[in-house]
Amino acid sequence: MVALADLYEWCKIPYQELENHPDLRVPFRLVQDSNQMGEIMARELVDEIVLRSEQNLPTRAIIPCGPSCWYQPFTEMVNAERVSLQNLVVFHMDECLDWQGKPLPERHPYNFKSSMLRDFYHPVDTDLRVPESNRYWMDSVKIDQILQAFYGAPIDITYGGWGQDGHIAYNQARRHPFSEISLDELRNSTLRVQENNYDTILALSQRTFGAAYQFVPPMSITLGIKECLAGKKVRLFSDTGAWKQTALRVALFSPPTTEYPITLLQEHPDALITATIETARHPVSEHPEWDLGF
Repeated sequence: MVALADLYEWCKIPYQELENHPDLRVPFRLVQDSNQMGEIMARELVDEIVLRSEQNLPTRAIIPCGPSCWYQPFTEMVNAERVSLQNLVVFHMDECLDWQGKPLPERHPYNFKSSMLRDFYHPVDTDLRVPESNRYWMDSVKIDQILQAFYGAPIDITYGGWGQDGHIAYNQARRHPFSEISLDELRNSTLRVQENNYDTILALSQRTFGAAYQFVPPMSITLGIKECLAGKKVRLFSDTGAWKQTALRVALFSPPTTEYPITLLQEHPDALITATIETARHPVSEHPEWDLGF
């Protein structure tokens, strides 16, 4: 459990001091806004694909649904520079499910497959697109096949974000009162179907449905922490603002804790967190007159 006094101190740090703070546990990069972050995400992934293609190597990547700011720059770079994605192998991070663990309707805002087809795949010119055989969607009836393909060769790069509780993919903080998990269990968690925790449901309801939590998918399927951190490089990004501000501070300064799964990122040898100013700032740091009693 994160101590409140520690959390208060981390949140008090002005965002301008985060990048070079002496107590950082994982490298951090600050960017101005969504536009700058989207360009960086797109450029770095394109460069990774091109570099490996020049060496006649495939690129095996874990790719998230979001943040949306990078899809247009990425697809425009691919098309303009004629970058073939024929040797890109994509493992999608996660997918939301209904209460029976079944796929959502195609037009549901949390149907990640529909979003990725619309924003990530279809805008790419036909002759440059990722082959359908190289797209591994999260599917509850294909878990064994996905894992076999995943561990068949190294993963070159993991792209992703984090949630309000610091979840990577949908590796949410486990809130179940009767089955706590240890750090080792979290660290070795693998592809699975699960119920979403309550704070994830409330956060998504506020973000998308005007706090109508009844519309939020109650279940999900996700790559585990073990898979997410299997990439040779791990790059996490967020431009979401207030929803991610505290989890970022914990990620940067806290020892590993199951309360915030993102803290395990500090155990990876080549990890980098990138956030916009709006996500890196924190209301506590902007109100020195507050006295919370710690």
